[in-house]
Amino acid sequence: MRTAVNDDLRAPGADTPDVAAEPTGPRRALITIYGIFALAATARAVVQIATKFHEAPLAYLLSLLSGLVYIGATVGLTTRRRWSRGLAWASCGTEFVGVLVIGTLSLADSVAFPDDTVWSGYGSGYVYIPVVLPLLGLGWLWHTRHMAHPARP
Repeated sequence: MRTAVNDDLRAPGADTPDVAAEPTGPRRALITIYGIFALAATARAVVQIATKFHEAPLAYLLSLLSGLVYIGATVGLTTRRRWSRGLAWASCGTEFVGVLVIGTLSLADSVAFPDDTVWSGYGSGYVYIPVVLPLLGLGWLWHTRHMAHPARP
């Protein structure tokens, strides 16, 4: 519930959501896909860690890390706060580097990865979406960079 007191205490535009900027088009698609991956990767990792952690601890911890990165990207793309775009940039960048590093290591040293992570084989178990998704996210962030911080008079 909004009150006049609360409204008076907040500086205009200070860490408040932009209610006119509902997610549409590419942003809505990115949020949806990141949300699905956040839920799927995190849930999968939690179950694997709880039930068979001893079988492939590195793979399961990396799956949990990927889930947390997807959560960060989802929150960063969904919210309109001062820190949101920074979180989205960091999450998408971390995801891209993670997919490249883990993808390469999983192919080069399969013994270290007895079970797949979301990023194993560059996301081959997920139709390579994990290697394409951060590029789409980073591209959208770059394309909309001027809209996020309009020029001030």
